[in-house]
Amino acid sequence: MIAFLIKRTLQAIVVMFIISVISFSIQDQLGDPLREMVGQSVSEAERQALRDELGLNDPFITQYLRFAGKALQGDLGNSYFYKEPALSVILNKLPATLELVFGATIIIMFLSVPLGVYAAINPKSLLSSFIMGISIVGISIPVFLTAIFSIYFFSIHLGWLPSFGRGETVHMFGSWNTGYLTADGFRHLVLPCLSLASIMLPLFIRLIRSEMIEVLQSEYVKFAWAKGLKRRRIWFLHALKNTMLPVITVGGVQIGTMVAYTILTETVFQWPGMGFIFLEAVNRVDTPLLVAFLIVVGAIFVITNTLVDLIYGLVNPTVKLAGKG
Repeated sequence: MIAFLIKRTLQAIVVMFIISVISFSIQDQLGDPLREMVGQSVSEAERQALRDELGLNDPFITQYLRFAGKALQGDLGNSYFYKEPALSVILNKLPATLELVFGATIIIMFLSVPLGVYAAINPKSLLSSFIMGISIVGISIPVFLTAIFSIYFFSIHLGWLPSFGRGETVHMFGSWNTGYLTADGFRHLVLPCLSLASIMLPLFIRLIRSEMIEVLQSEYVKFAWAKGLKRRRIWFLHALKNTMLPVITVGGVQIGTMVAYTILTETVFQWPGMGFIFLEAVNRVDTPLLVAFLIVVGAIFVITNTLVDLIYGLVNPTVKLAGKG
């Protein structure tokens, strides 16, 4: 296990290095950050002086090495618009984004497993056909269309749920304010979480169904039937446990992906999270904020994948044995 952790740590360092290089490289392709900082009334000489002061005229290697040295100390630069450390701005918005991802993950877990298992156990039933048909539609519809439709139906037409904003929140610790502990905050979470979950829910239903069908045809399940075990024990103890192995692997990666997908969801619902502020940073050419966002999202991917590997090793002991061999 220690050797595995060391290996994963080294891989994480390499991945984060690549992410930092790519993130830092694209900032020059987004436009001139001085446009938003000083406007149009500043002379060209003053612009060049400010570029020299900010180090924007230095060679790429010099700029990157300076950036990397500060990044190792937790300094990703100051936001041009907010006049604050870019990392602090992103981390202040992180709780709102993570609450969306958490809510969407809970919805996916509690719906995909029973629906996928049912569709696998009863593949020819009318309800299974309906579930698989809806999943195809869900995969085909972009998240922003789902979000717009949900706003129209549940907010405008029925008037049940709010259409934008985060609602009332409760301060917990640090910069973390949660909407899960207030009725108004929870109501504001429902539509964004459902819209975000709609991206991955059809995928997980189809994945669980296909894996479950394959496991039910395996030899050890046939042996369990021959021993006369109860159906529920075979389905949910023998079959489902082995079905979840690939689901855990895919699920961990997709949960990290949802952090990036929140950009569209937060934009439609005007949700004050990382994705919403990322688009604002693009419009303002706030490059330190863009770089900080990409690095934080990259770190979430790396951490999530490492945890998935650890969980997979605990669920499937053969992984450990293979690693020792």
